[in-house]
Amino acid sequence: MSFKNLFIKHERSAEEEAWLQEEIAEQEDRFSQIENTMEDLKPIRAQWYREFFDRISTTGFNVDGDEKMVIPRDQLPVQPDGNEDRVVWKHGVDGE
Repeated sequence: MSFKNLFIKHERSAEEEAWLQEEIAEQEDRFSQIENTMEDLKPIRAQWYREFFDRISTTGFNVDGDEKMVIPRDQLPVQPDGNEDRVVWKHGVDGE
């Protein structure tokens, strides 16, 4: 067995398999709902990023005690084109 192989073969009864499939379906539904909620927050999250960047480029952030460091606007990170925030989990919804 390789180090990254996380699969362990188990023998399950029909009842256990039915329960497992029901749990998997419920979990995928929850993940889907979380992902949709996070998509709905996209405009608000963009505003949070702008407010944070404004804050650290004007008043700065605490480095040590009362010492603050201001980051110039030209040194702030820029999100690359096509790179979007997303909800990540180990096993996503089937079909992705």
